[in-house]
Amino acid sequence: MAQRIAIVTGAARGIGAGTAKRLASDGMAVGVLDLNEADGAQTVAEIEKAGGKAIAVGADVSNADQVQAAVDRVAAELGEPTVLINNAGVTRDNLLFKMSETDWDMVLNVHLRGAFLMTRATQKYMVSAKWGRIVNLSSVSAVGNRGQVNYSAAKAGMQGLTKTLAIELGKFGVTANAVAPGFIVTDMTAATAARLGVSFEDFQAGAAQTIPVQRVGLPEDVANAISFFVSEAAGFVSGQILYIAGGPVS
Repeated sequence: MAQRIAIVTGAARGIGAGTAKRLASDGMAVGVLDLNEADGAQTVAEIEKAGGKAIAVGADVSNADQVQAAVDRVAAELGEPTVLINNAGVTRDNLLFKMSETDWDMVLNVHLRGAFLMTRATQKYMVSAKWGRIVNLSSVSAVGNRGQVNYSAAKAGMQGLTKTLAIELGKFGVTANAVAPGFIVTDMTAATAARLGVSFEDFQAGAAQTIPVQRVGLPEDVANAISFFVSEAAGFVSGQILYIAGGPVS
């Protein structure tokens, strides 16, 4: 079997970096995409040190021209991508009455518009190959979370996007699924702790007490699930939302 080519957005750190490294260890060549190319260098270095193949690519996923240029570069340097992980994201938390239009637009553009643009740019390779895997990053916030009206809307939108992609692309051998993490130890959750004025250690300890498995999640927990969704074994699994939260989500 020819080597699969994957693109992971927001892959410089956190869940994206963990996923890029996991897919490389699964035997894929990986386009490590982040806003600034230099930020992806560490992820690429770790993949190469482990014997894998990857390149760092810079792009704003909310910019159609930059997205197309990034996908074209991956196709030229690694090969035609048939695996896409839409992970890039930002937070601009605030209560509704304090939220600016700029913060609303920023979050919706990066998460939802970015996933749309990346998927539109890569799907032609999947359709041509009659095989493809798309995994979108949603969140437990999709069911609602105080102070995250923008983020919650974006992550709920990712679920609708996922289900529709599964319907449209299934006949071409392409699956689309979403993972919806709960509390995962990343720079983003560390920033939330800082915004709340508590230490990250105390923030994690408090969160763990509310989680049935009594611990917080790690990027590897999410990467493990993504690894399954993009595998050959998951060819009959599509349009699904998997909550990775250490317990049930309602």
